Amino acid sequence: MQFTGLDWLVLFLYLGGVAVFGYWMGGAQRSAKDYFLSEEKISWLKVAMAIVATETSAVTFISVPGIAFKGYWSFLQLAFGYIVGRVAVSYLFLPKYFEGELTTAYALIEKRFGVDVRKLSAVTFIITRLFADGVRLFVTAIPLALIFRGYKLFEGISDSEIYIASILISALVTLFYVVLGGIRAVIWTDIIQLVIYLLGAAVAIVILFEKIPNPTESLHLLNEAGKFSIFDFSLNSIFTSPYNFFSAFIGGGIFAMASHGTDYIIVQRLFTTGTLSESRKALIASGVMVAVQFALFLFIGSLLYAFYGNLTIRTDEIFPKFIIEYVPSGFAGLIIAGLLAAAMSTLSGSISAISSSTVYDLYANSKWGSTKSEAEKLSLSKKVSLIWTAILTLSAISFLGMQQSVVEVALSIASFTYGGLLGLFLLAVMKKRFSSISVAIGFAASILVMIYIIKFTPLAWTTYTVIGSATTVFTTYLWNFVAFKTQSRK
Repeated sequence: MQFTGLDWLVLFLYLGGVAVFGYWMGGAQRSAKDYFLSEEKISWLKVAMAIVATETSAVTFISVPGIAFKGYWSFLQLAFGYIVGRVAVSYLFLPKYFEGELTTAYALIEKRFGVDVRKLSAVTFIITRLFADGVRLFVTAIPLALIFRGYKLFEGISDSEIYIASILISALVTLFYVVLGGIRAVIWTDIIQLVIYLLGAAVAIVILFEKIPNPTESLHLLNEAGKFSIFDFSLNSIFTSPYNFFSAFIGGGIFAMASHGTDYIIVQRLFTTGTLSESRKALIASGVMVAVQFALFLFIGSLLYAFYGNLTIRTDEIFPKFIIEYVPSGFAGLIIAGLLAAAMSTLSGSISAISSSTVYDLYANSKWGSTKSEAEKLSLSKKVSLIWTAILTLSAISFLGMQQSVVEVALSIASFTYGGLLGLFLLAVMKKRFSSISVAIGFAASILVMIYIIKFTPLAWTTYTVIGSATTVFTTYLWNFVAFKTQSRK
């Protein structure tokens, strides 16, 4: 079944509607702080929904069903660790954030270790987001490219050109409401997009039940075959499989501490609640929502296996294939709109957070920006958002030809630097004093260790953040101790 005129209408109504809605809800901004943090405080439930939409992305929509199609529900073990990690952030990091002026997460680092380490943290965050979210934006192009291939209009056009066009569509619509509406537009559109892509997933489940002969028996056979298995307690793959329980639960918890405690794309949303208690509720609630959401998309993957069987296909393409071939006219447009919604919610969050970090962590702490007014910073903020959107788009295009599961690539990229960042924040909340030199050396050691581990060892990506954070803390303690002893002898 081809993508019909009705599907295109649904898709264009969504793209146009979300852009106008985001612009309308964003309103006028009075300062750069209002643009990035919203002086009109937002309820914890709305922020929780925005967090879920931001971290979900098109990667979850496309790749998680593919994981269950190919294997089991072991991916869900990560979500259990994510909840524990969020609780730790709520009581370890959030109180420290709310002690000072809320600008970015990295203001805490400056308070403890100086402005240079703050800049180092911000640059690390920006680079990580560029590549990790470049992957997430890239995956949006997969189903759109599959759609375009079915039209004579696109005959003779290469897959690469179709992918680039698809990425540009997502980026341009997102850019419109982020630049004009600021963080309020980002959060409100995130909520709408969360509803849309969950509705799209629900529609897909209903259609799959209609298409699968005798669905009750099929579910029983899937259960008998172990396709709904969640836990893997084997001891021989603790460090090499990301879906071993110990690796997934512990690694997922530490990863969540980094992603939701040090990554400003999430912390920025928590600041918009205005109070510590509201932020805590938003963060912990988002963890429960994500676990339920993962289960929903894994269930889609299991149903796809019941429908197709052992089909030889790239796992990231199995769900888009079903959408295009079997979903009725109108509903296919809704599901693709849901996919775009997931992608755009992550992209909008990245643009806003990266731009905020650029203005407050880098520019405002430079000789050029330290004397600028809030009005001047606001004008610059919108220009910076435009620039970072272009760079994120180029990052997505750079992943053309990638063959690995995109969800694992995205999480691996983030894990590469998350350990070092988490180590910095753990040191920042400790009572012991550390020199900025020892902290910078500890962070550098973490990056070097991660380069070696990723290139030369078979360790699972779920171990990266654990090893990275431990390396930062241990090296900082060691260097601080040696420097103290050396100075004492003098």
